Amino acid sequence: MADKKLKITLVKSPIGAVPKNAKTVEALGLRKINQVVEMPDNAAVRGMIQRVRHLVKVEEI
Repeated sequence: MADKKLKITLVKSPIGAVPKNAKTVEALGLRKINQVVEMPDNAAVRGMIQRVRHLVKVEEI
């Protein structure tokens, strides 16, 4: 599992979102719509994704 990664894409703006969710999106390294980041597949990242699942799209790679 150490080599598994997640490809996370911001698909909806966090502007109108709860401030905590906007900070979570920023902590994932996402700044602009359609920006893609690769993060390790671990419990911490999965928890962050779960909080903002309505704003992002996730693919396992």
